[in-house]
Amino acid sequence: MAEPVTILALGDSLTQGYGLPEQAGLVPQLEGWLRARGADVDVVNAGVSGDTTAGGLSRVDWSLTDEVDGVIVALGGNDLLRGLPINNVESNLEKIIAKIKAQNLPILLVGYRATANYGPEYKAAFDEMYPRIAARHDLVFFPYVFRGMAQAEAAGQVTRGQVFQPDGIHPNATGVKLNVAAMGPSVLELVEKAKP
Repeated sequence: MAEPVTILALGDSLTQGYGLPEQAGLVPQLEGWLRARGADVDVVNAGVSGDTTAGGLSRVDWSLTDEVDGVIVALGGNDLLRGLPINNVESNLEKIIAKIKAQNLPILLVGYRATANYGPEYKAAFDEMYPRIAARHDLVFFPYVFRGMAQAEAAGQVTRGQVFQPDGIHPNATGVKLNVAAMGPSVLELVEKAKP
């Protein structure tokens, strides 16, 4: 019997499941979605609320245990909230990716999008950073952490208030479910690459 594929989800509060009952968070919902589609997979929650790319970089080494077969990197939202310099964010992401690649592990990079409050130049540079990094390293790429929610809202299926917690930053269980459904196929692609 083959061991399940172990995917490490390295992220911030969105990965950690901030404000949600444990089973409603991203990692349990994602693992359930994958298993429902026949993937023999364990998803490890390495989400730390408030973490920046610098925080992720500081803990990536000890997060990459021998069991890990592939890594989801979903960081940058807190860098954005603090308006940190984009070259610092990109440098940290590059270093995280280098450490994971040194272990010969496949990576799924999850993109974030800047809000308009830092101005159009910052937003454009931030939004372009993720696809550029993914292309540079030939990573599996999921362009937007909130894509499922954004698509449902654009289609008129939900309002913003129906998918966010009261803080307006973190998705509720419904929002997480929409995001998991959108992200799931990219994670399945990562699982395939992670198989021994």
